Amino acid sequence: MTRLENFTHDRFGLFMHFGAYSVASEPDGGEWVRSTKQLTIEDYQPYVDQFNPVDFEPLEIAKKAKKAGFKYAVMTAKHHDGFCLFDSKLTDYSTAHTIGRDLVREYIEAFRSVGLKVGIYYSLLDWHHPDFPEYGDIFAPNRHNLSRKDVPKNFDNYLKYLHGQVRELMTNYGEINNLWLDFSYENEPDSGLPAMTDSVWHADELIKMVRELQPNVVINNRLSINNISSEVNEIKYGDYTSPEQIIPPKTIKTDQGKLVPWEACITINDHWGFVAQDHNYKDARTLIYTLVECVSKNGNLIINVAPSAKGTFSSEADHILSDLADWMTINQESIVGCTNSFIEEKPDWGWYTQNGDKLYAHIFERGIGPIRFEGLANKVDYGQRLDTGADISLETPWQAEAFKNDLFYNMPESQLPDDKDFVIMLHLKDPQD
Repeated sequence: MTRLENFTHDRFGLFMHFGAYSVASEPDGGEWVRSTKQLTIEDYQPYVDQFNPVDFEPLEIAKKAKKAGFKYAVMTAKHHDGFCLFDSKLTDYSTAHTIGRDLVREYIEAFRSVGLKVGIYYSLLDWHHPDFPEYGDIFAPNRHNLSRKDVPKNFDNYLKYLHGQVRELMTNYGEINNLWLDFSYENEPDSGLPAMTDSVWHADELIKMVRELQPNVVINNRLSINNISSEVNEIKYGDYTSPEQIIPPKTIKTDQGKLVPWEACITINDHWGFVAQDHNYKDARTLIYTLVECVSKNGNLIINVAPSAKGTFSSEADHILSDLADWMTINQESIVGCTNSFIEEKPDWGWYTQNGDKLYAHIFERGIGPIRFEGLANKVDYGQRLDTGADISLETPWQAEAFKNDLFYNMPESQLPDDKDFVIMLHLKDPQD
């Protein structure tokens, strides 16, 4: 398989935002706390000094992730605050300098050891670097700080740093499966600053370097602007588009009708970085529904679970991952390797996914009477329940005789056997139907 085929085959990823902002645990901002609170470097330094995740055991997290059905992971190597979780020769602003640990290496080695693919998140922004724009930049912590207005900047120095760090990450950690870059944006017209986007980042050079060092890596689309929309149908740089906290209403296609690969990134609660007060967790049923919806529209899903400042998941997150594991143990085949089905219209009871001649009916709503598979009469050899492996009887009950083109399952239970998602496999006579 090609790098992109491998990526779309896996479908399900774990995201981890982890850094000094985990110490701040700030509801108003999370990983953006430096920007939302407009903190100076000196204001932020106590969080850097206190960041020491003594309980971070990536192998234990990797085992949980694999059990929950994740096929790949992405962890922050550097977020917008500029603090690095890897050993960079280009800065001392890193965990290698503060606590003597390369957390990125620990994560990569642990996740690889259990057979999961590994990705690296790297921010194109850097609010710590002396040559990154400050005054007037729409997101910079010092955007309104007049004392920083006339500080000279040499952006070429920052570009060398950015490209140099990406080179380190693509060189020093073995094969990397996913490079998750973040992000491009417009500045205010009267700021005198350019749009922070592809040409500013020297995107062509950056992509060329990454491809030479890691020919099998997939890259998201955030080197250019309009990169988090749910309907971006052109990928200027990279391999896939990355809608954030939203699921596209349908499959994404180019103007010529070609399917566009995409990955929705969502949080397990309301924040990317760890916030202790945030108990607004999505339950397993919601996450499973979202995963199925993504696959039914030819998309991937990556769910962010933020470790605490000590390096552990919350008990709520652990419980949800355990529930995911229970469902994925039985139903993984209806997700991994699957894509959107040949049936374009969404059924009332849920979603379809498909893998070759296997059509999976994900039933979220029991409804009244038999389960109706619209338009599938004479197109299915047999059906099976994934939970038991038992064959099901597919026949037209008396009350449905008027629907000649449809197939029916007269489910004996009045409630779904699994209220998170009950899955039936329908074996098609012709997978190209």
